[in-house]
Amino acid sequence: MSTTAPADLSSMSLVDLFRIEAEAQTQTLTTGLLALERNEAAPSQLESLMRAAHSLKGAARIVGLDVAVKVAHAMEDIFVAAQKGTLVLGQSRVDVLLSGVDLISRISQTPEAEIGKWDDAVEIEAFLAKLAAAPADSDAAQPVAVSAHQADAAAPTVDRVLRVTADHLNRLLGLAGESLVEARWLDPFSRQLLRLKRMQQDLGKSLEALHESVLSQPLNEHARICLATLDGKAAECRQFLGARLVELEMFDRRSGNLSHRLYDEALALRMRPFSDRALTFPRMVRDVARTLGKEARLEIVGEHTQVDRDLLEKLDAPLTHLLRNAVDHGIEFPDARVAAGKPREGTITLEARHSAGMLVITVRDDGAGIDVESVRRAVVAKALTNADTAAKMSDAELLEFLFLPGFTMKEAVTEISGRGVGLDVVQDTMKQVRGTFRTSSEHGKGTTIQLQLPLTLSVLRALVVEIAGEPYGVPLAAITRTLRLSKDSIESLEGRQHFAFDDQRVGLVTAHQIFDNAESTVGGDELDVVIIGERGNRYGLVVDRFLGERELVVQPLDPRLGKIKDISAGALTDDGAPLLIVDVDDLLRSVEWLSAAGRLTAVQRSSAAAGAHRRKRVLVVDDSLTVRELERKLLEARGYEVEIAVDGMDGWNALRTGDHDLVITDVDMPRLDGIELVSLIRKDPNLKSKPVMIVSYKDREEDRARGLEAGADFYLTKGSFHDESLISSVSDLIGEP
Repeated sequence: MSTTAPADLSSMSLVDLFRIEAEAQTQTLTTGLLALERNEAAPSQLESLMRAAHSLKGAARIVGLDVAVKVAHAMEDIFVAAQKGTLVLGQSRVDVLLSGVDLISRISQTPEAEIGKWDDAVEIEAFLAKLAAAPADSDAAQPVAVSAHQADAAAPTVDRVLRVTADHLNRLLGLAGESLVEARWLDPFSRQLLRLKRMQQDLGKSLEALHESVLSQPLNEHARICLATLDGKAAECRQFLGARLVELEMFDRRSGNLSHRLYDEALALRMRPFSDRALTFPRMVRDVARTLGKEARLEIVGEHTQVDRDLLEKLDAPLTHLLRNAVDHGIEFPDARVAAGKPREGTITLEARHSAGMLVITVRDDGAGIDVESVRRAVVAKALTNADTAAKMSDAELLEFLFLPGFTMKEAVTEISGRGVGLDVVQDTMKQVRGTFRTSSEHGKGTTIQLQLPLTLSVLRALVVEIAGEPYGVPLAAITRTLRLSKDSIESLEGRQHFAFDDQRVGLVTAHQIFDNAESTVGGDELDVVIIGERGNRYGLVVDRFLGERELVVQPLDPRLGKIKDISAGALTDDGAPLLIVDVDDLLRSVEWLSAAGRLTAVQRSSAAAGAHRRKRVLVVDDSLTVRELERKLLEARGYEVEIAVDGMDGWNALRTGDHDLVITDVDMPRLDGIELVSLIRKDPNLKSKPVMIVSYKDREEDRARGLEAGADFYLTKGSFHDESLISSVSDLIGEP
């Protein structure tokens, strides 16, 4: 779906419409001509080239652009002749035809007020003369004639295209996000109604007690009728409220499901195929290689991979630099490749794919690879480090210098490279889009650069933490590790606190100080710590507590606020409350400034809180609102601390970010069922010893055996469920609260 043009085409001029059509048709021409140059002259390829030129000619004639008509008509004649077999499309003619494509593109992009300058342009006549005089190459591919019927049969089926504005899409996505938040409001409302139901039950018990106490007393007929009526009304109210609660729970599920589907569809509208940007790169690679006297081709893998529109636009510059760099620095000259036993033509592969909830883009070449020792010498020569340190660096560490601003391995500046302003663009873009990259190279065989990015910039996977009673979102991609740090692990040196992690000392800083909140006073024997930053520049950020992993709908802050220190954007929590998303790079700069100024404060602990014993925590995982609340009430009444999860996936996320003594789970749940959840727990080295109890309606012996085989410690059926059986089982597994 295109989002670059206004949705209302009726308000556009003919020149604007021609510009839109020319953009699509010139891309078709470029792709087809490059395929012909690679000896891929399929009948459908020639047919599509002829049709694209014919369409451009007709559109230009309607608009009155005679110069564009001349260029398109001349190109159409060449393609028709190639179809008939009377002309060979060799490299020389392809070069001229590509220059014709550039001419049409430039004409279409000319402002309407300046379009008349093309009437007397000598470039048009020069192009026509070159096209007529272009020789036929001896090694060119032989054309294949094809009928229109055959071409139609070979043409792939494409989806209908609707042009809408980016603003409309953003507003639609915003409304879908609001709908999602509003749907989540029903869950806490249902819990409030459950409280009302409990109050009504207490009232009913009081009425029963009153009824029993007056039975022994002499009552007149009217009093007896009133008492019986009151009992009947109380029973009717209980039945009515119970039925409404069931209906509300069903509506909550349907509403939540519908809101999720609506949001997913709205988000899908922002996605575009990778080919929307990638199809311009083969021409660029070809032209750069020809300029350098090399031979190179670009292969695109995963051109239909869906990418967020905003992300796709941001990737244009870094991918351009990576591909130009691969041609200039990676691909050898033809004679050198032949001498090394390689084909004369080098191959660069650009691949896009989805993996583990991320977008992975790989740029790979089969060139000479990177001479790591040359990089080592260059790093020392540029005084970026001393010789002793450089000698100890690994290949991966040395390759990171290539992405520094101003760093280049070229001794001379050319039109293609040498100024050292290319690869640092990749690093800057990765920081902007919350992505990472890594480089690997094998001398003589080639270089691979892999970019890992979020699927969309509209949704952020984050760890939600609490700081001074407020929720904050920390992007998962920026987190090295989360941990509960024992106070005995903290050491002090020159007034600064630090702890050991990954064979290095990591400084400790409180989030309260960074965000100018009240002084942090942490109770208990453990601290909730988020480790951020790269190796050698890491800090442990102490937060009040972890609230769990969430997918947040990113809401940009009002630009009138300017740049807010340590904050990048906002979002809404499940209950609609506002949440701030942390700018981790900015936060690291704030920490470094405080550290350099000697202003970092130590983590304070209250003696009273330190002596208190933590209540045992139970995670209840069940998709039934009624069952969740029943189990929560029973456990909390006995003194346990309870956290709830609405399905298996929600429970798995809570387990990885929280600290629980016991898991109680249902079996049949959406997204991830209880058996799968138990299996994941038993496979995780950090969770495998955690007690797990299954509470399910499935009471067959084979169901019980399946749960216990998966690793559950206890299997309790809801059919035989009563208060004491649950509490007794919990006590057996983890002891008193």
